[in-house]
Amino acid sequence: MSRDARWKALLELLVERGRLDVEEAAAELEVSAATIRRDFDRLAEQQMLVRTRGGAVVHGVSYELPLRYKTARRASEKQRIAKAVADLVAPGEAVGLTGGTTTTEVARALAVRSDLASGTPALTVVTNALNIANELAVRPQFKIVVTGGVARAQSYELIGPLADGVLAQITVDVAVLGVVSFDVTHGAAAHDEAEAAINRLLCERAERVVVAADSSKLGRRAFARICAAEAVGTLVTDSAADPDAVRRFEEAGVRVVTV
Repeated sequence: MSRDARWKALLELLVERGRLDVEEAAAELEVSAATIRRDFDRLAEQQMLVRTRGGAVVHGVSYELPLRYKTARRASEKQRIAKAVADLVAPGEAVGLTGGTTTTEVARALAVRSDLASGTPALTVVTNALNIANELAVRPQFKIVVTGGVARAQSYELIGPLADGVLAQITVDVAVLGVVSFDVTHGAAAHDEAEAAINRLLCERAERVVVAADSSKLGRRAFARICAAEAVGTLVTDSAADPDAVRRFEEAGVRVVTV
């Protein structure tokens, strides 16, 4: 196992359990305890975790795993969700994409659609996510609009008043939200309040709003609210979604697509 793969696995285990012992992690990953100790030390230097005697704990109470370490989590579900979301977009439309692993997959699904291979433009994409803009900028048929703002290291998203200024000047046909949680009562939410504020403004500038979220995000709460459930037209999730949760969303007026 490469170092990057090992670090990713360690961080995912840490987020899931809150605490890891060296011996426990070594057994899980089938490497030596000395290797795990070195990994914990290097990750602690990057403030990705807090070193403890004999192990490590998550860095803070409301821990958010940086985007580069989240790409492998529920990958197949996210790819199916992304394909379904991309199919909701018509050629020539303006699409707003927030940051996140699922919305990154949506961008990739849009990029390979044969009916979007040409056009003037085939699609207009507005995003505050640097990684999404970077991936789509090589597609000459796509018009890419990037908000200004200050880059947030965890999600590669641009936030702050500079981003506000750009979004206030535009409208989009559809906003696609990547979220930390989505609940009928508490709505869509993110970990960071500045990120949530940009996503909220994008929703307000959109004709319709789509939440792209795997089933693990449903029925949960997070710190910073983006919008109410009633503001969302469509939820695209995976087939493992709890039927009662799906029913509650539908009763709230949200169309639910499971894949």
